[in-house]
Amino acid sequence: MTLIKSISGIRGTIGGKVGDNLTPVDAVKFASAYGTFLKQNSSNERLKVVIGRDARISGPMIHNLVINTLLGLGIDIIDLGLSTTPTVEIAVPLENADGGIILTASHNPKQWNALKLLNSKGEFLSGKEGELILEIAESEAFDFVDVDSLGEITINDAYMDIHIDEVLNLTLVDAEAVAKRKFKVVLDGVNSSGGIIIPKLLELMGVECVKLYCEPNGQFPHNPEPLKEHLGDICKLVVEEKADFGIVVDPDVDRLAFISNDGEMFGEEYTLVACADYVLSKTPGNTVSNMSSSRALRDITNKHNGNYKASSVGEVNVVALMKETNAIIGGEGNGGIIYPESHYGRDSLVGVALFLTHLASLDCTVAELRASYPQYYMSKNKIELTPQIDVDAILVAMTEKYKNEDISTIDGVKIDFATEWVHLRKSNTEPIIRIYTEAPTQVEADVLAIRIIEEIKSIAGI
Repeated sequence: MTLIKSISGIRGTIGGKVGDNLTPVDAVKFASAYGTFLKQNSSNERLKVVIGRDARISGPMIHNLVINTLLGLGIDIIDLGLSTTPTVEIAVPLENADGGIILTASHNPKQWNALKLLNSKGEFLSGKEGELILEIAESEAFDFVDVDSLGEITINDAYMDIHIDEVLNLTLVDAEAVAKRKFKVVLDGVNSSGGIIIPKLLELMGVECVKLYCEPNGQFPHNPEPLKEHLGDICKLVVEEKADFGIVVDPDVDRLAFISNDGEMFGEEYTLVACADYVLSKTPGNTVSNMSSSRALRDITNKHNGNYKASSVGEVNVVALMKETNAIIGGEGNGGIIYPESHYGRDSLVGVALFLTHLASLDCTVAELRASYPQYYMSKNKIELTPQIDVDAILVAMTEKYKNEDISTIDGVKIDFATEWVHLRKSNTEPIIRIYTEAPTQVEADVLAIRIIEEIKSIAGI
């Protein structure tokens, strides 16, 4: 059980001791710090914050604690209730709000929850802003308002529909062309809000949707991270239903994975590759993904005569580099699509709509589309950390060991070999070291990962 305080928010497991876990006291403390930060950095007499949550069991409890804390600071609330991360991101500027909070632990299991913090643009806070909030929380320098100045709540449950309309109105989304193809898909909504919003989008695009785990009760039927080892049920059902493909989203609907028509993983990395291929074919330009993402996006971008850049891991870092390079699409290899024409945030609805429009223009199956892209295979591993392990010392040792290779230390350690690479970094959201490798075959990627893991264990003495 643990509580992780980082520049991207606060995340932890429910229950346990204050300061060790995400308890009600911790939720109130960090909501107070965020509200105080907004008040310190706004000239507005009255502040407004948009709140939404995924379907986690702890969601209503944390939701009520956070809302009532902000009311106590004199901040008005637009309460979206059950929602998605990209829906809240879209709602913040539409409401002219000063910020937003999404209550979700994203891909973490059901015992976790978190406060994801947004600025007035509906984008994640910068690292500097996150540091300030952590300082305010630590000092507990909160000043609550008197009884006549308490904030007010406005409940607005229309934003999932507004979000869908916004996606359908994107220039490169063609619902009519999609409807003509009469696609059939299977959706795994992991019993969260994706089980509500994605079927509505598919219906309006004329796509038949077979629902799997679409009851938003927070009882995740499998580990909610959309990796191959967790998705046996949908892989099987896609084949049984003779579906064109399968769609998998995580609990807060900002990560998107596809299952090919043959029941095999399309590959989370290739969600962004496929969407970028379509967007670049219509509007040439630049792309960005993070350092842990596949080389395939670079290859596709080069094919369309654009420039590709890699950022540090983290959505806020990808967005910053996208703005700097005027990228027309970008994201993260974990299935996160960022399409600035919509907004600067990972959005599974945008990904689904772009992918369907792309597929509607092609005369091939999803498996054939996947085979047409540059073939890279990744191995994603992790080593659980204990307080005794000095992660920084491990990374320094690995840097020294491979000093004659092409190395970047911007974000952990990335070692680029001629035909493969490895990226080692300490997670911002979990007490682990992530070890990502990529190579031209799965065997090569796995072998490289095993070798690197053994080297790290040797250095750490574990």
